[in-house]
Amino acid sequence: MTWIIESRPWDDPAGTALRTAQRTELDARYGHGDHEPGTPPSGADIDLFLVATHPATGEPVGCGALRRLDDSAAEIKRMYVAPGSRGSGVSTAILRALEAAALDRGWTTIRLETGPAQPDAMRFYEREGYREIPLFGAYLDSDLSVCYERTLVAHTPGALSR
Repeated sequence: MTWIIESRPWDDPAGTALRTAQRTELDARYGHGDHEPGTPPSGADIDLFLVATHPATGEPVGCGALRRLDDSAAEIKRMYVAPGSRGSGVSTAILRALEAAALDRGWTTIRLETGPAQPDAMRFYEREGYREIPLFGAYLDSDLSVCYERTLVAHTPGALSR
């Protein structure tokens, strides 16, 4: 299936609903609401926010964002797929769109943080070519963080190397 993946403002209603659902799920997984080290992303510090929708229904099914870390690196934030769309490939489509957007901005390193209560996310990122790295930035002293990284290399427009 091919989803519609488009850039939207951070305060887009569909994106806000997806992020709220993500927060509810993470609160339940961790058993409390205090599971995010560092500064939560906002419209002021997110460089790109993508929302994926089902092509036939227009239903929002997933989202993801990029926050610039430095001149060559960005961090994935708020990567989320609604439970009913998991296993459909939409997460990979969102991830590839984020990676392509990073390359377009000259960012060749992508980092992210997830946590031990999200083994499905850890498996997904490992399967997609991300490798576990030492904790970085705001996550340095976090017992709830597991960090990953991938180096992106464009061989031809739109092509990524693992």
